[in-house]
Amino acid sequence: MRTKPSSKSSFFYDVIIIGGGPAGLSFARALADTNLKICVIEKQSEKILASPPEDGRDIALTHLSLKIMKELDIWPEIPAKEISPIREARVLNGTSSYFLGFDSQNTGKEALGYLVPNYLIRRAAYQSIQQWKNIDLMTDVSVLDSSTDANKGSVALSNGMTLTAPLLVAADSRFSETRRKMGIPAQMRDFGRVVIVGRMEHDLPHNHIAYECFHYDQTLAILPMNRKQSSIVITLPADKVAEVMAMDEEEFNTDIEIRFESRLGSMRRIGKLHPYPLVAVYADKFYANRFALMGDAAVGMHPVTAHGFNFGLRGADTLAREIKSALHLGLDIGAESVLEAYHTQHRRATHPIYLGTNALVWLYTNTHGPAKFLRSALLKAGNILPPVRSLITGQLTETPRNKNVA
Repeated sequence: MRTKPSSKSSFFYDVIIIGGGPAGLSFARALADTNLKICVIEKQSEKILASPPEDGRDIALTHLSLKIMKELDIWPEIPAKEISPIREARVLNGTSSYFLGFDSQNTGKEALGYLVPNYLIRRAAYQSIQQWKNIDLMTDVSVLDSSTDANKGSVALSNGMTLTAPLLVAADSRFSETRRKMGIPAQMRDFGRVVIVGRMEHDLPHNHIAYECFHYDQTLAILPMNRKQSSIVITLPADKVAEVMAMDEEEFNTDIEIRFESRLGSMRRIGKLHPYPLVAVYADKFYANRFALMGDAAVGMHPVTAHGFNFGLRGADTLAREIKSALHLGLDIGAESVLEAYHTQHRRATHPIYLGTNALVWLYTNTHGPAKFLRSALLKAGNILPPVRSLITGQLTETPRNKNVA
């Protein structure tokens, strides 16, 4: 990998990726074993990409993501002691002790999924491209304009350079400026809520059980990390955020203990809390002329079903496979047929879960009587009807495609 083109380098590439987050870097790594010349453009510094700061977010990875990350040499870059298996998941409604439960027994796996700190995934994705000389990484630079014609796409950069390639790919966040400039509309749903994330230690073992507690004023997720620690995800109305962020540690600890009904005994906050506004995004199309969307620029999920980065990684894998197939057949990698095939596959994989997640969020944040009744009924139906529970488990873990994953 070169950090930037030299003064003698051509400004022509085969693929230009806008956004050096984990989705964009994973896509670059997925194409690294081809003869394609790839450029990744990132507005942050290379120092931040190489050593990202802790941001409080922990990502629940599915088995499909694990498989892809192993294939891309990303997984070995994550310290084993930071990988926490989720062996069981429980969904609770209000103050009821009844829960909808999922476990890994019928999946043939040791766990439903694996929890990994986001900053370590970002670092591992960066490290995975280091050895590849056909990948240029341009940092501290922004895309000022982008366009395509019948033969190529072009990007004008803040450093005065103009780059061209047969294919442009945007992986520049759910608020993608490139998506807008390329004329692709997106559905946006502002939930009017904020997630506050952090980490806590506790006296009792969590037994690698993840909890999603749908209270009537806020949602609390407790996700098992290694040792007696858990990742805490609080979802609450935006106008309540300042109150929680202003709590001192003792007040915050007591509040979480009470909300979680002391299941883990005494709990103590570790480090800072980090707030993130909740806005879901789904692009109307994942491609335009010689242009494709990836990661949150294509699908930005509500975190309740933990599919955000998993969809980004899946999209990177899908598009890379379509491009490699086109190369094998001697076809144009930026052709509409290639990009449409990617769009069709990725939409089929993501759209039902996107709609289902938003419906779930609406139902479990609705405090009206009929919604409360339906919430309880759905939990019971999930337990009583094994096919329903198996379907949900398969969607959450993405195990059907990965039966041979270790």
